[in-house]
Amino acid sequence: MVKMYLNSIFTDPERTAKLIEIAKNSLQPLLEGAIMNTIPLTIISFIVGIILAVLTALARISSVKIFQIIARVYVSAIRGTPLLVQLFIIFYGLPNIGIIINPFLSAVIGFSLSVGAYASEIIRAAILSIPKGQWEAGYSIGMTYSQALKRIILPQAAKVSIPPLSNSFISLVKDTSLASVVLVTEMFRRAQEITAANYEFLLVYSEAALIYWVICFFLSIIQGFLEKRLDRYVS
Repeated sequence: MVKMYLNSIFTDPERTAKLIEIAKNSLQPLLEGAIMNTIPLTIISFIVGIILAVLTALARISSVKIFQIIARVYVSAIRGTPLLVQLFIIFYGLPNIGIIINPFLSAVIGFSLSVGAYASEIIRAAILSIPKGQWEAGYSIGMTYSQALKRIILPQAAKVSIPPLSNSFISLVKDTSLASVVLVTEMFRRAQEITAANYEFLLVYSEAALIYWVICFFLSIIQGFLEKRLDRYVS
């Protein structure tokens, strides 16, 4: 089958020209989907998710039992169920009880909850990795718990957690393709619409995959730069 497909491309000038034309025509809508929805969806979801992750991590290490329980249940529920199912519940399930959320916001909520649960464990581990002597140093100069946390512990924990959080951000770029199931016209959704018209699934999906790879490649370069910058501060 592979040989037949390749032969149809290289031995048939008309088909070759057709595929080139489809590739050219597909590029613009795919890039539009990436710029207008995939990238904004990734950035917004990650920012909201990180805020949620910090709050969850602090709840996990809190001395207040109810906060610990709520945080544990949230993390367990999100990590224990597929992201795809969560998106279906938010977009298709909630309308059954009168809660209707537009596609983009549904995707933001779903991805933010996912990022929050997974990133909270990264942040919690980073906070716990800070030596207790740092807490004691803060208390010795008259700081309260919250002051020591904000001024001493969290800044150091942030430096430790940035590399794994960068990986989470890159993974989120790829996960946004799931937003197509809740009708968000991001890049993968555009690819589905294009293939529905021309049936060139291999060509169009490969083109979309290439764009995802390019985005993640540049993010990996930025991640490497950040890690080198932080090496001088993290022992």
